[in-house]
Order: sequence, then C-alpha cells, then structure tokens
Amino acid sequence: MMKINIKNLAVKSLLMAAIVLFIFPSCNDDILDEKPLDFLSPDNAYLTEAGALQGITALHDRVRSAYYSFGEFGVMNWATHGSDLGYNGETPGPGGSYLNSYADMTPVWRNVIATWNVGFEIIQWANVLIDRVESADPEAFSDGEAGKSKYIAEARFFRGFAYRYLVSTYGDIPLLTEPINSAKADFIRNPVADIHDLMVEDFQFAANNLPKPGEEDAPGRITQGPAWHYLAETYLEQDDFQNAVDAASKVIEDYDYDLMQERFGTKLGNDVWGSGDVYFDLFGFGNHNLPENTEAMWVIQVEPFIIGGGQIASAYIFGPRYFDIGLTPDGKKGFQGELYNGLYTGYSDSLGRPTANGRGTSLVYYDIWKDNWDIDVRNAEHNLKRNFYFDNPESAFDKQKIDFSLYDPPRPDPIADTCKIIFPIHTKFTDPLNYFLQPNRSGGGITHKDWYALRFAETLLIRAEANLELGNNGLAAADVNRIRERANATPVSAAEIDMDFLLDERVRELYGEEWRLIILRRTGKLLERVRKYNDNPLVPGADIEEHNFRWPIPQEQIDLNVDADFPQNTGY
Repeated sequence: MMKINIKNLAVKSLLMAAIVLFIFPSCNDDILDEKPLDFLSPDNAYLTEAGALQGITALHDRVRSAYYSFGEFGVMNWATHGSDLGYNGETPGPGGSYLNSYADMTPVWRNVIATWNVGFEIIQWANVLIDRVESADPEAFSDGEAGKSKYIAEARFFRGFAYRYLVSTYGDIPLLTEPINSAKADFIRNPVADIHDLMVEDFQFAANNLPKPGEEDAPGRITQGPAWHYLAETYLEQDDFQNAVDAASKVIEDYDYDLMQERFGTKLGNDVWGSGDVYFDLFGFGNHNLPENTEAMWVIQVEPFIIGGGQIASAYIFGPRYFDIGLTPDGKKGFQGELYNGLYTGYSDSLGRPTANGRGTSLVYYDIWKDNWDIDVRNAEHNLKRNFYFDNPESAFDKQKIDFSLYDPPRPDPIADTCKIIFPIHTKFTDPLNYFLQPNRSGGGITHKDWYALRFAETLLIRAEANLELGNNGLAAADVNRIRERANATPVSAAEIDMDFLLDERVRELYGEEWRLIILRRTGKLLERVRKYNDNPLVPGADIEEHNFRWPIPQEQIDLNVDADFPQNTGY
C-alpha cells in the first residue's frame, strides 16, 4: 500500500485522528460499525469549527516542516540542486545526499522516497479533512455553510499544492480525492492531464471560497490570492495560456498586492553592512507579516517565542564555510569570530554558520548581473555579499579582503576554496545579529525568520510567461519591467525578452524562493539549461540524461502495489 510517513504524529493528538483509520484498517464489518462517542476519530474529529481548525493547523504545520526539510520537498533544497542554479559546494562530487548527479537518482534513493511519501501524506490529511467537514452540520460553524466551505477550500488548496510538486516530479501518479481508510494495494498511475484537471478544480474552489487577502483569520492562512496564482500556474502546465493570463490578472488587478517601493520594517537606521534598500527589507526579521508589506501573499510562519513555533533548522544550506579558511597568508588563524564567554567562537554573527551545501552556479553569481552589475540593487553587497575579510589582529592581513592569490605557495585545494570556503551569499537567507540559539556558534545554521512561500513578484512573472507564450511580448516585458524598475535595473524591450531572459529574471528576483525544477520542466528548459549552466567542477551538467526529466517512482511503492500494475518511469 502507499507508504505514509507518520514520524511527526506525536506532535499533536489531532494528527492521530486524521490518520488512524489508514494505519489500523479494520478486519470486519463489526469493527467498522463502531460509533465513537467519547474519543477522537476521523468520524468525529472535524465535525466542529474547532476540530476543523485543528485539522488545518496540522496541514500548515506539516507543510512548514516539509518546506524546510533536508530530504522532503523543502525550498531550501530542491529549489536549486540538480538545476541550472546550484549544487552541493561542500562535497561537489557524485554519490552524496544532495542532487549533484542524476546518476545517483535511483528508485531506492532516500530523497526519491521521502518526497513521494510527504506529498501523499499531505494529500491524505487533506482528504480526511475535506471528507469530514463536508459531512458536518453547517450550524457547527460560525458562518454556516460559508464557514464549512472556507475550511474545505483551504484543505483543497493544500491538496492541489502537494499535487503540484508530485506531478511535476514523477509524472503519472495516483489521483486520490477520498481518504484511504484501509489497506490498499491496487493503486494506478493516473495521467498527468487528470492530475492537472484536479488541481484546476481544487484551486478554483479555493479561489472562490477562501477569504480575501487581509480578511484571513491569522497570518500565514491561505487566501484567494495564492489560489488564483497557482491556478494560473496550473493553466500554464496545461498550455492554456489565456486562462493563465486571466487568473494571474485576478491577483494583479483585483487585490491590493503590489511591489514594495519604499524602505520599511525592522532594519531602518540599523543596516548591518552599512547600507540597505527595500529588497533587503523584504527579508528582514519580523517584516514578512507587517500590514504595510503588500508583497507578501503566502508566508510560512516561524514563531520563535511560542511553544511549537518552529525554527528553520536548514538555513545553513546557503552560504560558504568562511570559518574553514584555515590560516592567513602569513600563517595566522584566518578567522577568530565573536568573543563569547571569554573565547572566540570562530563564527561571525552577521554571517551565521552556513555549510556550503547550496553553492550557486556562475549563472547565479555572475552571468545574470553582467549588464547591470553596478545598478541592480539585488546585486548590491548587502543583498549578495561577495566580500569576506580576514579576522585576526595578530595577522598583517587582518581586515583585508580574502584573496586566494595572496598565498605563496598557492593553497592546495582550489576546488574547495571556491566551492566551499568562499563564494557569494544571498543575505536573504541570513538573519544577521539576530541568532537566538547557540550563540557560541552564531546560530549553528538555525534562523527564526518567516519565509515567503509566495511573493507578488512571482505572480507578475507568471503572467509575463503566459503572455510570452501567447506572443504578447510587449505585455510580458511590461510585467517584468515593474520588477526591474523596483530593482533599478535597465528595462527590457519587447524585442529582447524571451523565455531565457524570463528564467534569468526569476533567478535575480526569486533565487531560493521559487521551486526551480518545476519551472524548468514546465518551460521545457530543464535539460538544456542544466547542461549549459550547472558548472559543478566535478559533475558538469549534473550528468543529466533525457529520462531524468522525471524522477523514478520509489521501488517500495511498486513492490507494495501487488494487486495492480504500477510501472516504473522509463530509464530507471
């Protein structure tokens, strides 16, 4: 039967109610007829507004944990690895836990299994909630039938969101619209087109029944805006470009979203590196949920000061291991760090403790900026930090910029120096001078910032893509130029814009926020751009082959599905 990971169910008792029937299938009709009266079960857990809220909270919590995961579908991982944007700089060769080489991608690779399991786990939880709330008495909800529909709409949004990742990654997959309440070993692979049709239905229902932006019950709750956005994206997957334009236009024209133009929030007058701008402010601690932030559409919530509020344990992925510099050119310790309890930590409180697991390609750090290097604010030092300095008063090189050409004789491992020790870091991933935990390690790679699952800039780029596909290059350029004007970049003309320019603009604006592999598959650019731009020195082009357009189906899924044929993807 389809495997569902339940390792986190102990966090909240409500999760047990969501999945108990799936884990303990009944053996006879008498047990199935049991009527729970004084304990939670899937039959009664979500029949009230309080219960439905618990179910929605569980979905948000599960998506949050997966978002920042190492081996599930976290934006901190698959957003860049195996694409045109990055690889593991700490260990750039094949054979690791990250997607450096597609030759490592087998049906038993742990990330292939984990991403499949978490996606269908979210779908199962959503289906349980939808099924139960649909059968609930409207009078149990404060807004009656509309109140019921709001919870159903949010659950359907999450179902569509999970399918968005799964169908792009694996292709034909089971289409599940009802809870799995007993052991099942006859799943089939439904066509991609059927999955997209369900996603359209889910996002349409969500767009029509969720609260309007600004009317949600709490920060981070889903509103109509994200539903319209992902509906537009799904239309792009279906090559239905005019409907994609229309759905994205609902977001752009019918709500109060807009690009932020003026500085705001917590860093005003206190810029860590002596300068800043509105793009820098977008990622400041505490700024994501501010009412004046008109750019935030869906924010993953991280609340460090409440029990269960969470943290981003994988924030370490992006950025170089500057603290591993070793010795200065004159033989002194290269980096001593902050003074804590009388000892130097070896880490900077402005840079944190990154581990080089997310090393960008030359495209990310250099190629896309060459025409606007000194004017695009997204390339400014406070947004894309390129300069690192020796930190040891005992050395003659103290406070000088780290430059490997200063060493005589040359350092022995140039690949490690530029892939692991020193390379630029996007400061959106850091939380300078604000690391709450492990002060002796400058946070130990943990941050407590909220994170954008969706920003308004991405909707503009979605509509630009749809218009580009329709041949409306002028309209596409107009949407892109709204973003470029905010960044002080040179406008693009209708004659200049094409799909590659659009994909490059997504990197400039959304690096580490967009789900890059989904974008590259949708635009048909995965193979071309990975081969061209993934410049991992040990695995150039990530060893990508034609069949790697999709990932393999987990072998355990095929082995457990004994009552129906469940074929493997071609090439695996």
